[in-house]
Amino acid sequence: MTILDSAILGIIEGFTEFLPISSTGHLIVASEFLGIEQNALNKAYEVIIQFSAILAVTFNYKDKFTLEKTDLWMKVFVAFLPLAIIGFIFSSQIKELFSINVVAVMFIVGGVIFLLVEKFFIHEDAQTTHEVEQITLKQSLAIGFAQIFALIPGTSRAGSTIIGALLVGVSRKASAEFSFLLAFPVMGAVAAYDMLKHYGDFTEANITILAVGFVASFIVAYLTIKLFLKFLEKFTFVSFGVYRIIFGTVLLLIFN
Repeated sequence: MTILDSAILGIIEGFTEFLPISSTGHLIVASEFLGIEQNALNKAYEVIIQFSAILAVTFNYKDKFTLEKTDLWMKVFVAFLPLAIIGFIFSSQIKELFSINVVAVMFIVGGVIFLLVEKFFIHEDAQTTHEVEQITLKQSLAIGFAQIFALIPGTSRAGSTIIGALLVGVSRKASAEFSFLLAFPVMGAVAAYDMLKHYGDFTEANITILAVGFVASFIVAYLTIKLFLKFLEKFTFVSFGVYRIIFGTVLLLIFN
């Protein structure tokens, strides 16, 4: 992996991690195009840029990381549990799903679902929860079960949690913010596990390459979170649904 490859992947991770378009799917596709082998060393690199994106959440939401927000974090933890349990039990089966075809199909499926949800299920008067702190334990659990679908590559963790939140009456803005916060335990657990698993590989890594990816991912993720919330003040998720369908279709045409 070159410094340019590192910068490109860092930017892609930072931009896609918190949008409903699947960061994992984009990284798989980008690595394929760049000819980057999915070996232990490069997987260790992906852990670094994912961890960097998580840090962007803490910098954007410093006020949420206080003891006064214990109730909110209890709800986040409840939403985290379904994915943690299912992911642990079926980890080996999930790894077998990582392929371009699976990513492409799930991009299309997720896009169609976004369009259907926006068309038939989202009404302003039905959105009773407008602030992330107002989300209930029951809603959190529903969001957590929706997040399980993110275990399928190309589905998008952000996408599945946002759709789950929208369907239980949470506003677009609050849905996105809860998804951001939920990324902290989810990606934190994944990063910690992978860091331990690939600990030895970091000693062989080029520090400059890791640093470039880390910085690129953090800066882009930080800005993306802010811009995404501004976007949702005026627009819906329809554009993301359309993008997913087009991107998935292009992948199927290119790789088949």
